[in-house]
Amino acid sequence: MQRRVSPGRLLTTATTLTVLAGLVVATAGPAGAAPTPSPAPPSALTVGGGDTPGGPAPDIDVAKVQAHLTQLNTIADQNGGNRRAGSAGHSQSVAYLKAKLQAAGYTVSEQTCTSCTYQSANLIADWPGGPSDQVTMFGAHLDSVAAGPGINDNGSGSAVLLENALVLAQQNPGLTRHVRFAWWTGEEQGLQGSQSYVGQLSSTQRSAIKAYYNFDMVGSPNAGYFIDNLTSAASAPMKAYWDSLNLQPEENVEGQGRSDDYSFQQAGIPTSGYAAGADAVKTSAQATKWGGTAGRSYDSCYHQSCDTTGNIDPTALNRSADGVAYTIWKTSVGGTTPADDFSLSVNPATATVKPGGSATATVATATTSGSAQTVKLTATGAPAGVTVSFSPASVQSGGSATMTVATAASTAVGTYSITVTGTGSVTHTTSFSLVVGNGNPDPGGTWTPGTTYRTGDPVTYDGVTYRCLQGHTAQVGWEPPIVPALWQPV
Repeated sequence: MQRRVSPGRLLTTATTLTVLAGLVVATAGPAGAAPTPSPAPPSALTVGGGDTPGGPAPDIDVAKVQAHLTQLNTIADQNGGNRRAGSAGHSQSVAYLKAKLQAAGYTVSEQTCTSCTYQSANLIADWPGGPSDQVTMFGAHLDSVAAGPGINDNGSGSAVLLENALVLAQQNPGLTRHVRFAWWTGEEQGLQGSQSYVGQLSSTQRSAIKAYYNFDMVGSPNAGYFIDNLTSAASAPMKAYWDSLNLQPEENVEGQGRSDDYSFQQAGIPTSGYAAGADAVKTSAQATKWGGTAGRSYDSCYHQSCDTTGNIDPTALNRSADGVAYTIWKTSVGGTTPADDFSLSVNPATATVKPGGSATATVATATTSGSAQTVKLTATGAPAGVTVSFSPASVQSGGSATMTVATAASTAVGTYSITVTGTGSVTHTTSFSLVVGNGNPDPGGTWTPGTTYRTGDPVTYDGVTYRCLQGHTAQVGWEPPIVPALWQPV
């Protein structure tokens, strides 16, 4: 979070990410020391509580959130001790998140902020699904100050968002709203990245964002529990979750106008979020209900080199992460999770061979809903002497296999329907038509698919005699009455 400015110098940014900090009170130790979390309130509920439209929200694993923080701290250590916007540390932080999100299936883009003090990129990630004109957006600034690695400010909000995004992808629930995540650059220089993003939105794009939630400093070691715009409709699900933990959250007065949610507020977009507090001092009343140390700032390492992984209260971090999950499920998840399903096709769908010959075709699959799955391929209906094989014998839906149909010299002439079956969580079939011809015309005999006729050869079809006008191999659909260019009645 950026430092305070005087009332006459409040930033006029057009966009801002609401601070989402799920806070748990800790007994403060020396600056930079790992805090001792206070015990959880006895009324704590399972995440989601079962009242979210798409079922209970997932419980976010705080250890995985902390693993992201460790990575961000390592990136800072390897790049001069910070992740300031425009620095190598910031660029590597963006790359770390981007790789995770792309691997999970997000549509990810980097938006260069040319107006930022240090030219750098916002990172935007959209999860597929949900109506595009109904968007719930979650954001956090990824940059630090130059003085330190910025693990609470704001690796904490960034990591909470990242793990929530990965869990959403893993769960892949049905969506009633489109869900978008953002990691901003240039926040520490005056909300520049979020201001740039909001400034480029059309009126239609702005109106599509039904709520924006901001996360900034959500793991402060002497944590408080603050919500932006506490009494607003947008804040209702976040407040409901913390109320279920008996946390008695307060309005985030300290953070007003100081984080990226302000950019969105200025554009008329509803905002809210969590925060655990920065350099303001915890009161005695707050220490009584939340724990921690009265008369001391929420984060004594704010904007300093000691803002490392040792400057995080894991309990506060965990409660923020779970509150975000509850908010995602409450605002944007509904209906049932789409069942895994796939389609099956074969191309070409017919082949003509002589006895002893073979033909190939491509069997293609596609994921039509849910997640990709393994599909086993088999075939039935082949006549005696005919074998059907697949390479590979199983594919991941979305992949394809080569089907080889081989006949024996003894295979009887005729047309055969072979059923190709794909078996996964469900079963689908498609048909393949095999025409076996002897290749030797029987003058005056019955017209037969697969037979090679020469000019002048006579055949009988439905009691009528025809003479071949042009040499060819007979195919289904080329019957003499249908193709007068090949056959002439005698």
